[in-house]
Amino acid sequence: MSSLQNRVPDDESMLDTLTIGRRIRKLRLEQGMTVESLGVKIGRAASQISVIENGKRELKLVELHKLARALGTTLDGLLQPEPLSRRDELEIALERAQRGPLYQSLHLPPLPIRKGLSDAAIETILRLHGELEQLHTQRAATPEEARRANTELRAEQRQRDNYYENLERIAADLLSAIGHSGGPLSQRATAELSAHLGFTLHYVADLPVTTRSITDHRHHRIYLPVRQTGTDPRSALLQAIAAFVLGQPEPQDYGDLLRQRVETNYLAGALLVPEMSAVNFLSRAKSARELSVEDLRDHFAVGYETAAHRFTNLATRHLDIPVHFLKVHSSGVISKAYQNDDVQFPADPLGSVEGQRVCRWWSARQVFDVEDRLSPYQQFTDKPVGTYWCTSSIQSAPNGDFSVSVGTQFAHVKWFRGRDTRRRLTSRCPDPTCCREPSRDSSTYWNGQAWPSARLNSSLLAAMPDGSTSGIDKVDVYEFLDRHASTHSTRD
Repeated sequence: MSSLQNRVPDDESMLDTLTIGRRIRKLRLEQGMTVESLGVKIGRAASQISVIENGKRELKLVELHKLARALGTTLDGLLQPEPLSRRDELEIALERAQRGPLYQSLHLPPLPIRKGLSDAAIETILRLHGELEQLHTQRAATPEEARRANTELRAEQRQRDNYYENLERIAADLLSAIGHSGGPLSQRATAELSAHLGFTLHYVADLPVTTRSITDHRHHRIYLPVRQTGTDPRSALLQAIAAFVLGQPEPQDYGDLLRQRVETNYLAGALLVPEMSAVNFLSRAKSARELSVEDLRDHFAVGYETAAHRFTNLATRHLDIPVHFLKVHSSGVISKAYQNDDVQFPADPLGSVEGQRVCRWWSARQVFDVEDRLSPYQQFTDKPVGTYWCTSSIQSAPNGDFSVSVGTQFAHVKWFRGRDTRRRLTSRCPDPTCCREPSRDSSTYWNGQAWPSARLNSSLLAAMPDGSTSGIDKVDVYEFLDRHASTHSTRD
């Protein structure tokens, strides 16, 4: 992976893309070159040079070398020249603000940055934007702080392609210690792993309701519930083993808690689906153009969500395929999300994705309308940022039904089974007229006449979806009323 983004931290990649664009423009003007002449030198159209100079495209290392030579400088000279002008800094700051989640949440039209826009006007806009950001931060209660920590952790996962080399190495060493050479990890093997680490297992009926397991370090015991309905009986044990192996201390804040949970779950997944075996299996499937989350699930005898998570761990690092993952409640609200394929998830002004309602035209929600819940569901979706293919499956849990989805950009769908699906829908989200607002007729007819009682969000960490203070999806409410009203009488 050699794009510009991988030379800098993820949260600064947008700024660097913009900065590099301004530096290219500055050097071009100093050389007395037009965008057309620079384009000829590197074999690109003038329009592409404008896109690069406006910071709207990430550059690969080979492209940076070409630009540096064409501009009469070196790569280091292009990346680290003298500071930019005050005007360039203002333009970069304004462009970055417009691309941020706060500006996007305001549904304002893009503000073109032209020469006629004065420095004072840009400074005023940036000051107002800064005050809004501060206001959101001041209003942020503890749940919002927790969600902010989760957003930061998700950005870190994206930068590393959701792959943790040190945890893969620990998993391989543990499996080698019990002589496991590959394939599914049996429940007996998990018990052998516990014994190897010096623990005895105790299944009890009175485990505290807030716990999945308890590890007694003093007496080297791991306590597990007798009944583990709806979950893989190996998961809780492997997570307890992972927490012990990683030596995780008591978390000091929510950021620590989330990080520990991610690492524990990752290591447990790496034990259930060993890297070497999984990569061999997936590589063969890619060669045959038959990649399938269902096959990975069946081959390693794990749940669909575990297989989907594990696929995201390995797909980019070993198969060169960028992907996204979604776990969505039947209400349409996102429970978990990950992406490194530039898909645009709904987000609140602080950038948090969890708790937001996904577009009703995406595969993650369309799958709930399909009667056949055993067969995989695949769909192409034309989105504002491009066309994506996604495969989804519904998983039932004590707290409801969830769809688990894995998707990728159109350019990479050729490696997957299910690419021949004829299902293709269009999503305009985050445009609120796509699916977040009821039709004008429904709003006129039902406004003030419908009083639904809201079900509280299952997680206090989840903010209410955009456009709602109660979490109620008015589109679903009005559709429900329409269906039932039509069985009794016509609209009056």
